[in-house]
Amino acid sequence: MAESPDSYIRMVHHLIEKCLVFKMTKEECMETLSKHANINPVITSTVWEELKKENQEFFEAYAKSKEEAISEIQMRERIPKMLSDSNI
Repeated sequence: MAESPDSYIRMVHHLIEKCLVFKMTKEECMETLSKHANINPVITSTVWEELKKENQEFFEAYAKSKEEAISEIQMRERIPKMLSDSNI
């Protein structure tokens, strides 16, 4: 028996939440679910966007934390170069 559209959407929702735990971007989540769960990226994108509408504050904070993490990584990569350039 095929699963209902509602249960399929709930499953995609649950899998997206797992992606969020692993700090994935929407694109990374779409790729991962396509590859490992055989979910059409359009479905993942649609559910992601609906979750974003329903949980605007969460997704704004999520995006900000991802930006901060990227900035921190970039700074860590620059520090050794800065130190070597200053001949310390």
